[in-house]
Amino acid sequence: MHKKLIDMMPKHIVLSAIVLALSVPGCAIESNTLVNPPTQPLEKVEQQPATQPANSATATPAPAPIIEQYALDRLKQMSETLAAAKSFTYSSNNFMEVQSPVTGQFITLFVNTNVALQRPNKFRADVFGDVPSFQLYFDGSNFTAFDPEKNNHSVSEPLSTIDDMLAYVASKSHINFPSADFLYSNPYSVMGKNLTHAIVIGPTMVNGLPCEHFAYMEPGINLEIWISSGKKALPLRMAMTYKQATNFPRYMIEYKDWKLNPKLKKNIFLFKAANNAKRIEFDIAQSHKNQNK
Repeated sequence: MHKKLIDMMPKHIVLSAIVLALSVPGCAIESNTLVNPPTQPLEKVEQQPATQPANSATATPAPAPIIEQYALDRLKQMSETLAAAKSFTYSSNNFMEVQSPVTGQFITLFVNTNVALQRPNKFRADVFGDVPSFQLYFDGSNFTAFDPEKNNHSVSEPLSTIDDMLAYVASKSHINFPSADFLYSNPYSVMGKNLTHAIVIGPTMVNGLPCEHFAYMEPGINLEIWISSGKKALPLRMAMTYKQATNFPRYMIEYKDWKLNPKLKKNIFLFKAANNAKRIEFDIAQSHKNQNK
């Protein structure tokens, strides 16, 4: 059934779903009851008056921004843990909602991902599950997406760093990449710049590991992150809702098997195309536009 649905979708939608797996998947729904906040004191919550929309005397004002400093501190601590690691690996279990091109109903796809990263310029991801298996490589020069089932691959222009690769994926490939923020050289500079809300939900557990649950908001996204307790703060779970998309699609991910600073073999980041492999245009969305002119 999954193959039939995916075959009916435009190719760029399928690729979006595949790359979404890099950060999302199978996560249990948390209780709506708030648990007790951390026992350590928080800095005073900063609140600003809501801005009244122009030319709208009766419009409901936007909620006043709420920033709890502890929520920012832990987000920054998690960022520093990831940024300080010269290499890391993890696995993720994800689920995402993808709109059916037939009925418009959102269909839930479950995806698994294995990721390896070596700073400043090496990356590898293997994606499998309800979407076609896919492999992504960045060898320090080119970003390559490989479809082993169809033996097709797409290659980027020359790139220098993982940050360059992520910018390329966002701007050139038109692929949505929710987990990208964790991979930047400075995740906090990306995740913290547009926040309007940062809230402490409280301590909890994810797969038997103690952690703290936080909720963040920015103009187009609602974000929740479960961050492991202790000094080596790591993301254990993430949930995202895209507020500007039709029907508010959700993406959820659980991270496991984090390994910081492992020794990684160089060849895992290298892609070698078979003699009969076909190279296709990486910028799929743009190529579709060109075909329709």
